[in-house]
Amino acid sequence: MADVKKLVIVESPTKMKSIAQYLGDGYEVLSSVGHIRDLIEPKNLPAELKKGPLGKFSVDVENGFEPYYVVSDSKKKTVAELKRALKNADELLLATDEDREGEAIAWHLLQELKPKVPVRRMVFHEITKDAIQAAKDNTRELDTALVDAQETRRILDRLYGYEVSPVLWRKVGPGLSAGRVQSAATRLVVDRERERLAFVSAEYWDLLGRFAPEASGSSFQAKLVRVGGEKVANGSNFDDLGRLKGKAVVLDEPTVRALADALQADDVRRTVTKLETKPWSRKPSAPFTTSTLQQEAGRKLRLSARDTMRVAQSLYENGYITYMRTDSVALSQQAVNAARTQATKLYGADSVPDKPRVYVGKSKNAQEAHEAIRPSGEVFRTPSELQSALRGSEHALYDLIWKRTVASQMADAKGQTATVTIEVGPTRADAPVPEGATAPVASTIAEFTASGTVITFPGYRAAYEEGRDEERNADDASGEAKLPKLTEGEQIGLDELEVKGHQTSPLPRYTEASLVKRLEELGIGRPSTFASIISTIIDRGYVTRRGQALVPSWVAFSVVRLLEEHFGDLVEYDFTAEMEDDLDRIAAGEADRVDWLNGFYFGSDHHRGLRQVVDNLGDIDAREINSVTIAPDITLRIGKYGPYLETVDADAAAGAEASPRRVNLPEDLAPDELTEAKARELIEAPVQGDRVLGENPANGKQVVVKDGRFGPYVTELEPEPPAEAAEPTVDPATGEVVDAPTKPKRGAKKPAAVKPRTASLFKSMHIEEVDLDTALKLLDLPRTVGVDPESGVEITAQNGRYGPYLKKDADTRTLPSEDAIFDIDLAGALELFAQPKYGARRASSALKEFDNDPVSGKPIKVKDGRFGPYVTDGTTNATIPRAESVEEITFERAVELLQIKRDKGPAAPRAKKAPAKKTTTRKTATKK
Repeated sequence: MADVKKLVIVESPTKMKSIAQYLGDGYEVLSSVGHIRDLIEPKNLPAELKKGPLGKFSVDVENGFEPYYVVSDSKKKTVAELKRALKNADELLLATDEDREGEAIAWHLLQELKPKVPVRRMVFHEITKDAIQAAKDNTRELDTALVDAQETRRILDRLYGYEVSPVLWRKVGPGLSAGRVQSAATRLVVDRERERLAFVSAEYWDLLGRFAPEASGSSFQAKLVRVGGEKVANGSNFDDLGRLKGKAVVLDEPTVRALADALQADDVRRTVTKLETKPWSRKPSAPFTTSTLQQEAGRKLRLSARDTMRVAQSLYENGYITYMRTDSVALSQQAVNAARTQATKLYGADSVPDKPRVYVGKSKNAQEAHEAIRPSGEVFRTPSELQSALRGSEHALYDLIWKRTVASQMADAKGQTATVTIEVGPTRADAPVPEGATAPVASTIAEFTASGTVITFPGYRAAYEEGRDEERNADDASGEAKLPKLTEGEQIGLDELEVKGHQTSPLPRYTEASLVKRLEELGIGRPSTFASIISTIIDRGYVTRRGQALVPSWVAFSVVRLLEEHFGDLVEYDFTAEMEDDLDRIAAGEADRVDWLNGFYFGSDHHRGLRQVVDNLGDIDAREINSVTIAPDITLRIGKYGPYLETVDADAAAGAEASPRRVNLPEDLAPDELTEAKARELIEAPVQGDRVLGENPANGKQVVVKDGRFGPYVTELEPEPPAEAAEPTVDPATGEVVDAPTKPKRGAKKPAAVKPRTASLFKSMHIEEVDLDTALKLLDLPRTVGVDPESGVEITAQNGRYGPYLKKDADTRTLPSEDAIFDIDLAGALELFAQPKYGARRASSALKEFDNDPVSGKPIKVKDGRFGPYVTDGTTNATIPRAESVEEITFERAVELLQIKRDKGPAAPRAKKAPAKKTTTRKTATKK
């Protein structure tokens, strides 16, 4: 270490090896493993600071919004290692990413390490030898404006979350959160579902004809577009309430069938009346930015935004692509030359235009000016050259980036579109006309059209073509037909007519790709945050995936409604986008962070401050916020245990106070599917009441199966205790024998109620299929499997809080399924107990294994636990979020999850509830 002269610090351990190799001798490269400091949780503040201005947010809102940063316990070892290395260095190079987060990491390192040697900022957009050498020779100073922008964003999120989230906890439910970007994104998804809920479908019909020239055997399909000179309506002619827009003929089924019969009459002429050919030219798409990469990877590779960024980060850190967080569509001259050279080599000299293409970004908000995402280096490696180095998603994403980059520098695709118009008619004057026909049928002419496209020059399409999101009313498209040679005035044959009915469709739900696109259009968030935004709203339960679609939960409806009604500005799309603009101005050095935070929190001439809003909320009716009217007599409630329908019992006696009846909603029912008709269907469905299964022969008690709040279960009904016969007494005055009073004596203790035996059904059991034998087996649990022949100890099988297991004294073993409780025999139980409880049996269950964690130095494994898959290094366990799959977890992501868990610190122990103290009431004397 004594001969090391320069210390280089990067934020990712994956980069260390490659960068050290490119820098050569005289450099030591170490990693900070992300941020080393962050805002402390207010509960962890020193006691003397908790009651001061820092106590609420760990930010001093009264004195320039100064944050209180702390090095987390898990990062103290990393910081100590960096300090030791710095002692032997004569220069410090901070080589974190060149965006706001990277600049902030570099600043925190500077603040914590307090170097006494020269410090330079080293930045690069790709990890290649040339790029690293160039970065080393072209260093700069730390950009404090970028640091200010990142710190402002961090403080802004702390203020927003800590002020608004508690309101959600009190009025909607525990564990919810609000955020300046996640709340706006949630509102987008909810607004789309509201549009779908309000949508009224319209019905329309059309005709598809198959025509064939008499001289040729090839046929083609054409669509009815006019009848009697009037346009025939399609899906685009209706609004969201099912009303017709503009002037068009809406064909109903009787009319279209009568018209089809009339048009197929033998004496009806079919004439080609018009042929039109138009040339077209299409330009290639620009190279990938972060958001367009997420969109296209979602469409073509079915990758989530988070998975896309994780894979892209791995490709970047291993030197395959340039930096993956960028708004820029520009390519360096080196990249332009590489793309044009490769296109010429692979697709021919005519595939490249005479001049290089130059792209300008269209993003509403552009952050730091990086280059577009592209393959790294002066010469691009083709996907086929990397088949042995890259696998799975990494190879697929590299292939996508390579194709898009090369195609962006290729020539336009060119072609021709031919359109033919065919008149069929006039129909016979005596053609049958249905009553109430919506269009002329007799003595009328129908027009059909068909289009066919021919590509005359593929251009960029030889390499790549951009994907598309789902289109509304896509069924209306007639598609492309392969047209035979035709001439105007030619008579052609009609092979068949197909009658087709349609329903207009609502706007499609957002997918991750289309939501990212919409967020970018509105200027909400930044490319680097889109993946975490979507993951957050999924993890919070605001949104679930149904295939590729994002479906909001009813809880999301309540959250958005509360925010709209009481924090209106904070979920306004324009206001959220303006905040991003303001952060950009701070990053550019054009605005002061303290002034801006003062305006946001305390208010300004243009904005009512967050603190004023929170201090003047007034009364919020939680019941109203968590209610949605489905019909005058049906209300949806969002309760503690999920959504349910509430309706007044129509069978209640007249004049009696009607108690509401509650009906739970199926878990898989999307909000837009809860129509009034569906709600009534659920309410009118037979109520699954208690079902008597029979009598327990062992004790004579009735056994019933019930559906309770926490799921179905079986129980025994305890008989009502007989009333005790009281001794008769004699009236001393009259001598009459009278019955004893039935009222119990004051202070007499009631007999303790007998608690009936109960048992939950297994997950594989259905309430309607359970019989008496099964119920008795459940009630008799734990089941005795047998006796261990060595120890003489009884082995039992039972269900517990964490699932089914075997028990032998204090020793336990997990069973593979609930059914095994009844199925396992003594031999199987002894075999399980023969295996180690921990160690070999568990070690072999790792789903994935990685190299040693850079913090703990222990190997990282992915395992499947009781609560789902998790990452562990043997000391720290970190749950894998629901939005992520085990297959996509990389070493870098595993390190990140473990670090996040360490930064949170150990879970606080549950506070034990103190026993209630008896209180005595002191009577006060009355003054006379």
